[in-house]
Amino acid sequence: MFRIANHHISRRVSLLLLAEIAVFILSVYAGAKIRFLNEANAFSQFDNFFVSACLFAFAMIMSMSALGLYQIQFNDRFRTTVLRLMPSFALGFCLVIVAFYIAPGFGFGRGILSLVFAFASVGVLITRFVFIKTSQLDLFESRVLFLGCGPLAKACSDVATSNTTTHKYDVVGFVNAGLEEASVTSETILPKDGSLLDTVRKYNVAEVVVAVQNRREGRLPIQELLECKLSGIRVTDSAAFFEREACQIRVDSLLPSWLVFGSGFDQSSIRLFVKRAFDLFASLVLAIVVLPISLLTALIIYCEDRGPIFYRQERVGKDGRIYKVLKFRSMRNDAERAGKPQWATKNDPRTTRIGTIIRKLRIDEIPQIVNVIKGEMSFVGPRPERPYFVDQLREQIPYYDVRHSIKPGITGMAQVRYPYGASVEDAVKKLQYDLYYVKNNSLFLDILILIDTIQVVLLGKGAR
Repeated sequence: MFRIANHHISRRVSLLLLAEIAVFILSVYAGAKIRFLNEANAFSQFDNFFVSACLFAFAMIMSMSALGLYQIQFNDRFRTTVLRLMPSFALGFCLVIVAFYIAPGFGFGRGILSLVFAFASVGVLITRFVFIKTSQLDLFESRVLFLGCGPLAKACSDVATSNTTTHKYDVVGFVNAGLEEASVTSETILPKDGSLLDTVRKYNVAEVVVAVQNRREGRLPIQELLECKLSGIRVTDSAAFFEREACQIRVDSLLPSWLVFGSGFDQSSIRLFVKRAFDLFASLVLAIVVLPISLLTALIIYCEDRGPIFYRQERVGKDGRIYKVLKFRSMRNDAERAGKPQWATKNDPRTTRIGTIIRKLRIDEIPQIVNVIKGEMSFVGPRPERPYFVDQLREQIPYYDVRHSIKPGITGMAQVRYPYGASVEDAVKKLQYDLYYVKNNSLFLDILILIDTIQVVLLGKGAR
């Protein structure tokens, strides 16, 4: 993996993305060439033909990203890949038609377009087939060893073996550091004959992950780890491993010094200016696009029970300041008649009929655009919580207030990667994504989260 603006990007997914961009652009040229086969120069009839090809490629990549085609499982069957590509191509076709309608100077005729989609379909299927097959040849596989055999080491191993979308690991085993009881099977604990470096060389290990939770003074083999690093073996702390592979900062094994001295947490004036400009631009564009949906939603909410269309509720914002969030009302007026705040639950009986739909599609979040324009929220950021829950969570969860160092967001890393929270345990898991975003936030990461948000809305993931 490599990093762009502090965010970890999978090399093999990046290669797939670049390959398919090339496929889409070449498909446009091939379609035009076949359509005007007898012409001396098939491309001279169009102005800015390369720009048109890039526009087509951009629309197709966006549609595939929005439907999760780049969050791929490389162990998927090819038939599954074909079925997932079909709706993305349908969405891409719609985006291309809209783009050419808005900018007709960059469009090309129906004859070319049909040929382009035919070439693109075949090209993408071949590309995906090749990538799936090569991934099975262990060309991208890394051999990893975990120093430690306790709960933290097991959690790291689970991430390494389950996260096949970004990297493929061959977990060699665990080395008992003598600092904790084993939480893994005895068969996976490697005998340590000699130094740690000897064990690493014996099993041809490429990376050692230090996954010892209770690091008593003088017990961690620092000198042996240094020998491994000086010999070209990658040595990674468990916190950095989780950050890289799961986009999480685990609070159960986090050391304060890692937060203080580590990279990230960019709160410079340039970053704040870029984020504010992005917030205003994205909010205004979204407000225009969803205006018809908003008006229809408001009408249906009023007609259902003649109650208020919007509701305002206190939330905790940046630096712990209280503000009132604006949303479409999705629950009954007496949803909290007991006077005590409640977590939202799955199939919540307090939800109205239209509320069930707008919560599923996240339409109830749209009025928060007003909060963004007022500067109380950002478009992307941690989900704002109510003061009642914040007072509880900050006492039970370490580093919880770190998420209040930036503005909350309409969408965010936790919102697109984890469903609505309904317990302290859920809050911990969501905080781990929020900490990752606070540490690594950038315009690049904001755009990736927006693309994931489209996927969540289209596929109805995580709604309650």
